[in-house]
Amino acid sequence: MEGRSVLTTSLICLLLVAVVSPARGAEEPQECATPVSLEAACRGASETHHAVAYDHCVASLAADPRVREAGSSSLHGLAMLATRMAIDHAASTESKIDDLSELEPEDSAQARARFNHCLEQYGGAADLLRDALDNLKAHIYGMAMEQLSAALGASESCEDAWKGEQSQSVPVAGHDREYGRMAHIALSFTHAHAAA
Repeated sequence: MEGRSVLTTSLICLLLVAVVSPARGAEEPQECATPVSLEAACRGASETHHAVAYDHCVASLAADPRVREAGSSSLHGLAMLATRMAIDHAASTESKIDDLSELEPEDSAQARARFNHCLEQYGGAADLLRDALDNLKAHIYGMAMEQLSAALGASESCEDAWKGEQSQSVPVAGHDREYGRMAHIALSFTHAHAAA
C-alpha cells in the first residue's frame, strides 16, 4: 500500500512538472527585426499616412542622437524612438503652455481657461504616449496604436480652444504642429511594423 502511495505521489509530481513547465521548443520565438533604413521607413510612412512628410520625418529622426541606439534600424526601434520624441514634444509643449498661462493677467479668465484646457490635453497625451511606449516594448501593437491615435487629438483640441478668438492665434501653434507631426510618425511606424 505504501509503495502505491509513493508511486501515485511520484506520478502526480511528474504530471505537474510536465503541465507547468513549457514543452521543449515552445518558448516564445525571438523576434527577428528586419533591418530598415531611416529613409525607407520614412518613405513608407509618407506613402501610407498623409500626415507624414518624408523630409520632415528623415530630418527629425536623423537629428536625434538616440537614432544610433541599438534597435533603431528596425521599424520597431524607430516606432519606439518616434514615440519617445513625441513624449518629449508633448512635455515641452505642456511646459510652454504652463509658462504662457502664468504670464496671463489674473483677470483674463477666458485665456486661462484655454491654457488650462491645453494643459489637460497635453498632460493626457503624454500619459497615453508613455503607455503606448510600454505597449511597444511589450510588442502589444494594437493597444499601442489605439493609444497613439488617441494622443493625436491633443494638438487639435488645444487649437480648437483658441478658435473664434480674432485677436489671438494659438500661442503654441509651432509646438502643437511639431508634436502632431511626431505623433503621426510614431503611429505610422507602429502600424507598418504591426502589419509586417
